[in-house]
Amino acid sequence: MQTFDWIVVGNGLVGAAASYELARQGLSVMVIDIALDPANATRYSYGGIPYWSGSTPLTQQLCQEGIAKHRQLSDELEGDTQFRELDLLLTLGLDEDPAAAASQYATCETPPRLISAAEAQELEPLLNAEAIAGAFTVRHGHVSPVAVVKAYNQAFQRLGGTRIIAPVLEVVRIKDKVTGVLTAEQAYPAKQVLVAAGAFSRALLHQANLSVPLYYTQAELIETPPLDLTLRALIMPAHSHRFTLETQASQPDADAQWDQPGHEITAPILDSGAIQFLDGHLCLGQISRTLTDLAVELEGAESDRTLRAGLAAQLPALAEVPGTWRHCPVSFSRDGLPLVGPLPGVDGLHLMAGFGGPFVYVPAIAQRFAQAAVGTPDPLLETLALSRFPE
Repeated sequence: MQTFDWIVVGNGLVGAAASYELARQGLSVMVIDIALDPANATRYSYGGIPYWSGSTPLTQQLCQEGIAKHRQLSDELEGDTQFRELDLLLTLGLDEDPAAAASQYATCETPPRLISAAEAQELEPLLNAEAIAGAFTVRHGHVSPVAVVKAYNQAFQRLGGTRIIAPVLEVVRIKDKVTGVLTAEQAYPAKQVLVAAGAFSRALLHQANLSVPLYYTQAELIETPPLDLTLRALIMPAHSHRFTLETQASQPDADAQWDQPGHEITAPILDSGAIQFLDGHLCLGQISRTLTDLAVELEGAESDRTLRAGLAAQLPALAEVPGTWRHCPVSFSRDGLPLVGPLPGVDGLHLMAGFGGPFVYVPAIAQRFAQAAVGTPDPLLETLALSRFPE
């Protein structure tokens, strides 16, 4: 049986990009996932590319590299990613203070500008101007998540990459050396294994007696069929509760609970937003819950009502549209930056997960990761290594 140079576990955005970039370097690569079209975080993502949002030299560089990559990615992959730029509207509730909201964007490379409710409605006619105090706006990149993964996969297979559909039961580890992965049918040997399975990465590594500071929310949203209406902008709240939730849920004293099903680390939050894709379908969401059971059963009917109620005032035309409630786990890290690189103390095992802004960061980081795999270490990647959390 062939021993691959690399096996990539997970075929969401991260796994698809990493497997392509590794194959592009002339390496033999297999990518493996549980389903042909898994209901993962990529599948239900908004597909936004916040290239304006870098607030440190590191994130500004990654944002610049990310948007440059996206602008030519369809040509490179010979597949349409549906890349475009559109207006992002970060809406302010009637009781929110614009100055306080503006402070959180002050360090961004391109801070969104404050506009009136009437100006926001001009940019997005479906907005109810009477329900908002105004909005911040900035140009924002956007792609179809499904189209991006498809384009990566097709380019990967043209390079000779191997794609397998099977659940990975465990990473095969002999003492401090990883030698491949095990499925229900067989073991696949590899010189290097990259775990890029998003929220499932923590549980997979835990089976190998490895603990990583990776966490996840259960994200809930409504997915509609193509609709005969037009939403021009991407709508999000100016103040997102998700970042506070992630900070609270990833404190070191809660780590042990994340490996035990049945815990809810923090109270759930709602950040109401909406995006329409080029085929006419919309995603409306989202509710985020920090539940420690990846296979948890959620109550869809109540969440559907909550999601629609959150949209009713600002976007009344969307409150009753036909749609299906969905949920999926979404990984995050303690500091908002991804975990990228080798697992300390284990030879041949790597992690790439926990992206706070996957569509802006992943293409450039995957390219850097693959280049480092065949050359010299990358100082930028070293800043994303797991060793930054010594505990």
